[in-house]
Amino acid sequence: MSKTEIAASIPRAPRYPLRRLRLHRGMKQSHLAELLGVAQTTVSRWETGMLEMPPPFIAAAQRLLAMPPGPTQDSALRRLVEASSLKVHLICDRTHRLLAASHPRQADWSADTTDLTGKSMLVYASPEILAAESGLDAMGWHEGGAASLVVETGANTSSVVPILPSRILWERVTLEDGTAGRVVTTLE
Repeated sequence: MSKTEIAASIPRAPRYPLRRLRLHRGMKQSHLAELLGVAQTTVSRWETGMLEMPPPFIAAAQRLLAMPPGPTQDSALRRLVEASSLKVHLICDRTHRLLAASHPRQADWSADTTDLTGKSMLVYASPEILAAESGLDAMGWHEGGAASLVVETGANTSSVVPILPSRILWERVTLEDGTAGRVVTTLE
């Protein structure tokens, strides 16, 4: 049996999303190890599943890594969207809640953006957008299988948030709380 086969046959402990949370916070393994009072190699083994993470360390890591995110990254993204000269808006990828919109995008809408912010934009979707939306899981969109997609859309029937026949670009971005956002840009 080769070393690779032996390594593959060793049962691994269940994975705790430690690596993802640590990277999201921009923390190095060595720094987390120091805060938890363990060796850096221990953190590495926890992240790969080679070593089971004891419950007290899980709780401590959650306290350290699950702190409320600061507003820096999301605020910068909102400012970029709002200052864009393109017709662009930012939504939560799962809930479709509006997070930000550029002035050219807002000019097309009859509702004030403050009234739409935090509300799902899916109610205004055209049939083509709904069809594209229903195919996202199959293409692995939510698991990172694709980072962008161009959608050909027809018109909707809304006077509040009208959609004209056009091509739109969907780009998936990670928000500061670890959830996915989607930048939606109308391509001229």
